[in-house]
Amino acid sequence: MAPARWTLATCLVLLLLLPFAPGPARAATPTPAKSPSSSSSAVFQLQGDVYPTGHYYVTMNIGDPAKPYFLDVDTGSDLTWLQCDAPCQSCNKVPHQLYKPTKTKLVPCAASACTTLHGAQSPSKKCAVPQQCDYQIKYTDSASSLGVLVADNFMLNLRNSSSIRASLTFGCGYDQQVGKNGVAQAATDGLLGLGKGSISLVSQLNQQGITKNVIGHCLSTNGGGFLFFGDDVIPTSLATWVPMVRSTSGNYYSPGSGTLYFDRLPLGVKPMEVVFDSGSTYTYFAAQPYQATISALKAGLSKSLTQVSDPSLPLCWKGQKVFKSVSDVKKDFKSLFLSFGKNSVMAIPPENYLIVTKYGNVCLGILDGSVAKLNFSVIGDITMQDQIIIYDNERGQLGWIRGSCSRSTKPTMSSFP
Repeated sequence: MAPARWTLATCLVLLLLLPFAPGPARAATPTPAKSPSSSSSAVFQLQGDVYPTGHYYVTMNIGDPAKPYFLDVDTGSDLTWLQCDAPCQSCNKVPHQLYKPTKTKLVPCAASACTTLHGAQSPSKKCAVPQQCDYQIKYTDSASSLGVLVADNFMLNLRNSSSIRASLTFGCGYDQQVGKNGVAQAATDGLLGLGKGSISLVSQLNQQGITKNVIGHCLSTNGGGFLFFGDDVIPTSLATWVPMVRSTSGNYYSPGSGTLYFDRLPLGVKPMEVVFDSGSTYTYFAAQPYQATISALKAGLSKSLTQVSDPSLPLCWKGQKVFKSVSDVKKDFKSLFLSFGKNSVMAIPPENYLIVTKYGNVCLGILDGSVAKLNFSVIGDITMQDQIIIYDNERGQLGWIRGSCSRSTKPTMSSFP
């Protein structure tokens, strides 16, 4: 996930000397939380939407005393980070007061979390300052977050009616840079990294015996939805499951290669590598399937639709009347389907690839991945709406269940078959 919300994150970890001056103060090491007798689950309400907000975010209560922070939900990267006053060199406007760490919260260089984070890029590199672990994450559009690792308490309410303080490691980012596309940063305090790596938030909760290493989210087309950690929230028998496959392009959640169909007919392009990423607002197809999709869409469009320029997205149409919602126009578009093998098909109806903008136009929420220099396809938020998407790291599988994702968890669950 890129902070500008249009490309996947490609992490680059560097060792840099931060303005956090080292001193004799004791450095913090994550202390295992007092775990419940058996792992439980946690459910969080989401806010945001695909358009016009451009992201979905969750409130996490962090620190002692705990304070609320809005974090952009991102299954495409591992490290959770907050913009923070360490002091801040370059921070964007945030909805809450900047997180302010103390030296006792610093994660030292020798900590396993630091070794893991740095080891992926340069195993032989040593920290410049032993008392702290510095990081820099760079994204594919050249956006970045620079900071230092800290450990602090996350207050979690579990579904077994217990509350727990979990000491978790995350990034204290004091220098955030906007990417080349110049899109404004999301109005959140930071990012919730839910990727496959051991530094991700749910991986840490799993290591402490608090929850299983399973993530799920339900993004509503009307805004909001819910996020969950753990394996006892959704009956697994309801889902369409596919094995996770190691992505050739990074440590992403991938169901492998999918064959693309338009209106149940093959588009005639070779299967494309697919990645699921909640940190991408829109869906991206690799160059060949993207062009084939555009050609098929245009060939079947009603003459009442006229292509028009709209600043919201590259490809848009206007009708004889101003559109107020996708339901006004979805009859003019056909469904797409992604097949990952026998009985493993993800339907992509028009409401999962179209938006209606504030100008009353309908726009295509599938973008050309080659423009973003992606050599694989990304299933983003727009296509994951009104489905429970499950990332089951315990069993190495990805699943989805179609239904309506409302703002309230219980009514949402009752709407699923």
